[in-house]
Amino acid sequence: MAILSKIRDRSMFLILIVGLALFAFVLDPSSIQQFFSATKTNSIGEVNGENIDREEFARLVENYKSQSGGRVTQMQAVNAVWNNLVGEKIFQSQLEQAGIVVGEKDIWDAMVSLPEIQNSPLFKNEIGLFNEEKLKEYIANMKADAEAGNNQAWLNWLETEKSIKQNLERQAYTTLVSAGLGASLKEGERDYLYQNTKMDAQFVYVPYASIDDEAAKVSKKEIQEYLKKNSKRFKSEATRTLEYVKFDIVPSEEDEENTRMEVVNFINDREEYSNAANAKVQIPGLKNAENYEAFLNDNKSDLGIDNGYYYKNQFPPAIADSIFSASVGNIVGPYNDNGYYKISKIVDFRQLPDSVKSSHILISYAGAVRSASVKTKEGAKKTADSIFALVKNNKTKYAEIADEVNTDGTKGKGGDIGWIRKDQAFSAGFDKDFADYIYKNPTGSMAVVETAFGFHVIRVDEQKQAERAVKLATFARLMDPSEATENNIFEKAETLMANLANDEKLEDVAKKENYNVQSAMNLKVLEENIPGLNGQRQIVIWAFAKERKLGDSKRFDVDVDGKRSYVVVVLKGKSEKDGLVVNADILSKIQPELINKKKAAMINAKIKGTTLEEIAKNTNATVNAASSVTLASPLLSGVGNEPVVVGAMSTIKLNEVSKPIEGDKGVFVVKVNKRDTLIKLDSYDTFRNKIINNLKGRSYMLFQVLEETAEIKDFRGEFY
Repeated sequence: MAILSKIRDRSMFLILIVGLALFAFVLDPSSIQQFFSATKTNSIGEVNGENIDREEFARLVENYKSQSGGRVTQMQAVNAVWNNLVGEKIFQSQLEQAGIVVGEKDIWDAMVSLPEIQNSPLFKNEIGLFNEEKLKEYIANMKADAEAGNNQAWLNWLETEKSIKQNLERQAYTTLVSAGLGASLKEGERDYLYQNTKMDAQFVYVPYASIDDEAAKVSKKEIQEYLKKNSKRFKSEATRTLEYVKFDIVPSEEDEENTRMEVVNFINDREEYSNAANAKVQIPGLKNAENYEAFLNDNKSDLGIDNGYYYKNQFPPAIADSIFSASVGNIVGPYNDNGYYKISKIVDFRQLPDSVKSSHILISYAGAVRSASVKTKEGAKKTADSIFALVKNNKTKYAEIADEVNTDGTKGKGGDIGWIRKDQAFSAGFDKDFADYIYKNPTGSMAVVETAFGFHVIRVDEQKQAERAVKLATFARLMDPSEATENNIFEKAETLMANLANDEKLEDVAKKENYNVQSAMNLKVLEENIPGLNGQRQIVIWAFAKERKLGDSKRFDVDVDGKRSYVVVVLKGKSEKDGLVVNADILSKIQPELINKKKAAMINAKIKGTTLEEIAKNTNATVNAASSVTLASPLLSGVGNEPVVVGAMSTIKLNEVSKPIEGDKGVFVVKVNKRDTLIKLDSYDTFRNKIINNLKGRSYMLFQVLEETAEIKDFRGEFY
């Protein structure tokens, strides 16, 4: 009865066990293991035993992506958030041990001293001076907005406060560590001797290059033994090596001709049956069209209206002459341009500048490119409009406000950006909205223009070197592969997969079918970019799957720079974390070392004699001289930098022939004829201080050292 009572008491526990046992029939056994190890499932990593919660990490990643305005990839966001969290946790433990605390007043003082705060018109009084009360009022309003549901600006402000606190803490810690760095007077004396002790010597030098590499071959066994002895030096991250064949889904010649013929039909007027009119109707072609935007929309052009003006050198050479020799109203084409077949109507010719000199005042906001501002977008626009009203008729005021507000290279120059050539303005590195304004408006124009960086009050100051430019109305049709073409390309990729499944080698099939096999060497678990394919995170995840074996293959549908392709990938190499990896890079380091070791032994066997002259004769070498050599500058005349040899020269007895010394470039036998006896100094403070300053100058390495000594577990590769 007692046993039955205990069973009754534990009935819910038994139901759970029985349920799990039943699930074991239909689930992989690892599922039950994961059930009982939920801690790891909810962890993205650990720093010194402190867990990083996966859900919290995911939220921070999404916030980071949102604040970047979609300008970063998933893995760039993941890595940035990881580095921030790891740095935060590493420093936090150090701060606690050091007893460093940053108070609210410290944070506030640092906050109000920021140039963005001090120079903002929002926080200035009637006479243009910074007013702390206006800043407090601004913060209070942000908090009130957050309580009302509009919390983005408030969250950005809190992040700014957090960042300032972290910077103050780290500065305090770095200062504390730097204060503890020192050197003794004995170290100063040693540095004095190191820098100033000069030596004269004679030496015999037998270079490794005097022996052919073939005579000192290194076996595979010797390389393996060397790797085993130096395993710590060559341990690495887990890596995967892939080979792949890419099948681009591109139109055939027949597809291109069909597209060209389709575009031709839009030049002249045509008749089409209209269900609405129950009769044939006349549809104007581009030649007779007057409303170009409506024409392109009605006929479903693959490119919309473009009201820009373009110079001759901006067109393909094959069509540029035809365009610039035509008259307004003429049709040019059809012509092939960047994957489209086009017909263009000459709308207008105009003289446009080759370069423009302009100025700007930038009001950025939270989330804009390279912005540290806490302003909302609406607040930034309001400020920009207010500034525009102040400066639109006052050049002096414009320069004053630009120098007060701008934080870029135009600060102190009245906002002057200088001369920008058209090719610079419309390049990838320059903002298109800014370029459009300064090139499409005459000298003296001024306006508030929104760009990726915020709101600019732009002024066009000068323009020069006008060139003839053309405005076109262009109907375009993208040359897409037909269904038959795409099916044919898909079939090729699937056939390759079938051949690989039948144990055929990728290189053999590629040679037979004239495919181009490309490689991606030593990919790491968190990488997303594959050479030749750009960002293809799904392929890296596949390669690192636990069940993946060498020789496994798979077909992937990929998009590379907007162009679709099929990629057949084969796993050609894999190494696990801290495993020994023998690759071309490592062999290029190991082999010369081992070959030189063998050559040194062969040279040592030839070194016979008690004088340098005898040794030189036996080794077919000469006796050389070295003068005024120091440990700080270990250069041997006719040889080069040899720190090991010069280091030996500093300790061997004067006028005695040394034993063979294996240097960087060969084997040496040395006799030191003279070694300076330096005057003792009253104080070695100068040299000690130099050592201390060098140590403090390396304080930037502090985080790197802390990171190397921390125990970090990284599970990112299992979730992203």
